Amino acid sequence: MTEDKVHTDSETAGDDSLLGSARALLEDGQSLIEAELAFQKARAGFVLGRAKGILALATLALALLFFALMALVMGLLLALAPLIGPWGALAAVFLGLLALTGFCVLGVIGRIRAVSRALKGRDSAA
Repeated sequence: MTEDKVHTDSETAGDDSLLGSARALLEDGQSLIEAELAFQKARAGFVLGRAKGILALATLALALLFFALMALVMGLLLALAPLIGPWGALAAVFLGLLALTGFCVLGVIGRIRAVSRALKGRDSAA
């Protein structure tokens, strides 16, 4: 009978030790999850803080690019007006810009088709 009691006590001690280890592991896992969430929140805050400045600079750059292109168009109009007349200069600049726009639209359509083919699995080189 003493052997059964010793055997049962050692099993209970083993179960307590295993249960304690499992609890410690669970607490460590919870601590790691909390630390990871805090890290990711800090990271997201940093990125959002920087994104405001990036967006402001990108907006300014696009506005300045627009004005530079407008200056180019006006310069072309003024340079071509004495050569082919004001209406001819207007037509030449307009048709040139229209052709560039068409090339850009064709490029966009081609890329959309390529992406669509890749998503449908028809294109092996995505």
